[in-house]
Amino acid sequence: MATRRKISIWSIRQPVPRGTALALAFVMPIVVIGAWSIVSYGHLAPADFLPSPSEVIRGTLQLFIQYELFTSIVISTQRIVTAFLLASAVAIPLGILMGAFNPINHLFDSIVAPLRYMPISAFIPLLILWFGIYDQEKIAFLFLGVFVYLLPVVVSAIRAVPEELVQTALTLGASKWQVVRTVLLPSALPEIFESFRVMNAILWTYVILAEAVNPEHGLGYMVELARTHQKASWSFAGLIVIGGIGLITDQVIRMISALLFRWKEDADG
Repeated sequence: MATRRKISIWSIRQPVPRGTALALAFVMPIVVIGAWSIVSYGHLAPADFLPSPSEVIRGTLQLFIQYELFTSIVISTQRIVTAFLLASAVAIPLGILMGAFNPINHLFDSIVAPLRYMPISAFIPLLILWFGIYDQEKIAFLFLGVFVYLLPVVVSAIRAVPEELVQTALTLGASKWQVVRTVLLPSALPEIFESFRVMNAILWTYVILAEAVNPEHGLGYMVELARTHQKASWSFAGLIVIGGIGLITDQVIRMISALLFRWKEDADG
């Protein structure tokens, strides 16, 4: 009689029960906060180097109440959403065409591919020259930052659609554009939408750099405020707020993806 191999959560790529996963998710935050509390409250590091958790909470409330942090969040969010919509409006159609038709891919790839290896910050002087130092420059910077990563994802998603589906549609009499519209795009959409989570992370990473130019409004202004006032607690508060917003928006995108593409999860599961 063959013996049944015992499956452990430590087996390679073995799923973890939901309760265990939830418990494990709290381990490292508790460890980090505990170590942070010991070092800060135990005066093992100077307060201007590592403020205590209570100082960071106080600094966060101070930014919300006295320095309109909520307004800064709204302004930065508007810039991010605008840049993302513009980048999607260009990258998704162009990526579909590049993924579906090799001549178009060869035509554009030679100028688009090098952009991924150029530091985005190097474009700031040009963007200032072209768009000035206000909202247009910041949105253009964010647009460029997400466009160069979203485009190849769309191209790869279109090319990942099984060739059998394409050939079957052509055999049944579908035109090229019908294949693109009814086969390639629906099949690639789940992967494209999932990539929005990565694009979201990129945008929240770049927003501070974008708003470093003429930082009058937005979260970049909050970071500059912390620097000029030499408030470490404000710097920590800004990082926590940005990280928290990023996690929340990531979960929103994940939930929308699960609702829109439930059929894919059922097929995979």
